[in-house]
Amino acid sequence: MNSNLPPVSDSKLVEPSLAKSTNVHVPTPKFFMPVFFTIIIATLIYIGFQVNADLAHVPPLNLYSVILLSTALLIALGFEFVNGFHDTANAVATVIYTNALPAPVAVMWAGFCNFLGVMVASGAVAYGIIALLPVELIMNVSSGAGFAMVFALLIAAIIWNLGTWFLGIPASSSHTLIGSILGVGIMNHILNASSGSSGIDMDQVIKVGKALLFSPLIGFAFAAVLFLLVKKVFRRQLELFQPPEGNKPPPPIIRAILIFTCTGVSFAHGSNDGQKGMGLIMLILIGLVPLAYSLNKNLDAQYLKSFEQLSSETAIVLHANQAEMKDEKAREILTKYIQTKQQTPEVVPALASITDHLGQRVATYGDLKDIPEVAVSEIRNDMYLSTTTFKRLDKAEALPAMTPQQEGVVKEYRSNLDGFLQYIPNWVKVAVALALGLGTMVGWKRIVVTVGERIGKNHMTYGQGMSAELVAMSTIAAADGLGMPVSTTHVLNSAVAGTMVANKSGLNFNTVKTIISAWIFTLPATICLSGGLYWLFLQFVN
Repeated sequence: MNSNLPPVSDSKLVEPSLAKSTNVHVPTPKFFMPVFFTIIIATLIYIGFQVNADLAHVPPLNLYSVILLSTALLIALGFEFVNGFHDTANAVATVIYTNALPAPVAVMWAGFCNFLGVMVASGAVAYGIIALLPVELIMNVSSGAGFAMVFALLIAAIIWNLGTWFLGIPASSSHTLIGSILGVGIMNHILNASSGSSGIDMDQVIKVGKALLFSPLIGFAFAAVLFLLVKKVFRRQLELFQPPEGNKPPPPIIRAILIFTCTGVSFAHGSNDGQKGMGLIMLILIGLVPLAYSLNKNLDAQYLKSFEQLSSETAIVLHANQAEMKDEKAREILTKYIQTKQQTPEVVPALASITDHLGQRVATYGDLKDIPEVAVSEIRNDMYLSTTTFKRLDKAEALPAMTPQQEGVVKEYRSNLDGFLQYIPNWVKVAVALALGLGTMVGWKRIVVTVGERIGKNHMTYGQGMSAELVAMSTIAAADGLGMPVSTTHVLNSAVAGTMVANKSGLNFNTVKTIISAWIFTLPATICLSGGLYWLFLQFVN
């Protein structure tokens, strides 16, 4: 506060440094809507051409399949649309409330950066999310139970996200989706316990749970420390640690940092959260149009030839004296191992047999496009069984002893398997990016106001905004590199809270309690909701 200001005689007046920013209410430019709709139409045309090209080489879909595919894709993109209400909005809160960018510009820029983040996503997070699902449902996603699973978890996630958004609560879309997946897995296990089911992969759940648990704590602590460091380094630049005066922008250097960090958070959010929708869309496509999407059709003949050789070499490394085993028996052994995690002497020989036969079967086709539909689904399921078994054995340190050269062969083989399975068509990335951007444009304000005005008792300062956003950007980018899903919402919220505590600005405990309550209840609520919906949908497909 400026100590040189004269005393205020009228209690209704406020000092300029405490004047409330109206940046959040800046009207949208007139050119925005025409440009916005032009981009939407152009994107839809592009997606239409790409889907048509993908389906040109497969038998025509019947009306039921077209309706089911359209509905499933609409719901999956609806999840990403609502995700934009929550997580993407957090990225622009600090630049809006520090006046680094006008609100409409910040929202448009965040949408563009999300688009870029989605487009360069590796796919690791997408397939990490899928790994949480029961293995028998993934392998039979085209069944009635498979579709019931996809619809249940997506609708449950959308309902919870819309409810928390309407109340202005920054809930986590990551928590929401993972809770929905767990609900389906638990209900599937309850319904099929007698016949045998894998339930949920607790190892993967624990891995994801740790990322979701510790990332907000990291955000809080690191943001507080960084803010104190900034305060010490720039202790003479007092304006950095005062609330903005009306809509006055921050100093140029701080403004540049704020815009850079907003860019980084938006980009990292697109590359991390955007993948969750991608993974579910790929499940839908694999289930309904396996011939077009089960395997990466962009792989050339040389790749297939190399895969055959690697398969043979890997089979020998696993079990040098392997006896011939029928594929049906090998699949049964591997599936049971994945479901029960109980290793028997037959597991490694079964893996070796499947590995050897995979290479032989793929090599009989000069091009993946030549593989018939029944064979495509079978090959993909065998590849999925193989890669999942490798991960389990590797983690349990139950693979046979190998020389460094043999380890290299096995590693390359597993990488080749991922090349077949872990791919995402560009049009899927574009569709997800568009849905995220649309959601941000439509629903950003409720969450932005909560983050900017209601977490702390005082208005956010330039230094706080910069510190919170920088930590959030770094945390999300690191998680993306490790293939771990984290919550943009909770990382940024906790980072803002950390700077408030470090600045002794005080926390609005009513808002903090609401956010923490949402963080606690999201998992149980979505587990119950998706589990109930899965049971309900099964009544119509069985």
